[in-house]
Order: sequence, then structure tokens, then C-alpha cells
Amino acid sequence: MNPASRMAYYAEVWEMVRQIPVVCVATYGQIASLIHPPEGITPQAYRAFGPRWVGGAMAACPDDVPWQRVINSQGKISLRRGDGQTHQRELLEAEGIIFDERERVDLSRFRWSGPENKCSTNSGGTDERNIKF
Repeated sequence: MNPASRMAYYAEVWEMVRQIPVVCVATYGQIASLIHPPEGITPQAYRAFGPRWVGGAMAACPDDVPWQRVINSQGKISLRRGDGQTHQRELLEAEGIIFDERERVDLSRFRWSGPENKCSTNSGGTDERNIKF
């Protein structure tokens, strides 16, 4: 992805993440599944790399993006340098997100179901394995 298209993609990611309400989380793959692939990227390549690109966008996000609400597909906080994991967990817990004894968020309870909805208690939300364009 060239720098211009990277920044346009990042802006789409940030706009999507801004829509995640308090007491909800989304996965990197889920966010990728809600955004079309950048021009020139095949759907197959996007399925493989989209979640990582969302991670790159989150690492570079502006202060008004609730970055803490994006976690990995296992319901865990992804590793970060420094104390970023601890800080992310503190922010999520302050918003009402609960972690289990294995350091995971119950995605069936707290997963955001997309821009049209709020948190989807037991609805399963958007499954990033079923990305279709």
C-alpha cells in the first residue's frame, strides 16, 4: 500500500473505531471486515492482511480514537511495548468490560455488532472469518 492509500485506509479504520460504543469491543479482523480493501488489493490478500493493517492503523491513531476497544480475535489484548497492555486493560475495565481468569473478554457478550448496532449480547456479532466483498 502506498503512503497516500495507507493514510486513507487508516482514516477509514479510525472512523469505524470511533463508532464502537462504551462497553463494547471489536476485533482487528472484525474492523477489517467492515471496510473494503484498499484499491489494488485483492479480497484474498485483504482477508490475510487486513487485521494486521487495522493493527497498524490503531498504532498510529489520533487521540480521539478509542483504540482500547480493539482487541484480538481470541478476546485478548495484543502484546505491546511498555505497559500498553496494562493501560488498555485499565481503560476497558473502567468502561465496564470484564476479563475472565484467562485474561480474555467474552466476545459473545461484549462484541460490537457493527455500525448499525450496539453491543450484541449473545448474538455473535460480525465474524471476521466470513469477509465478503
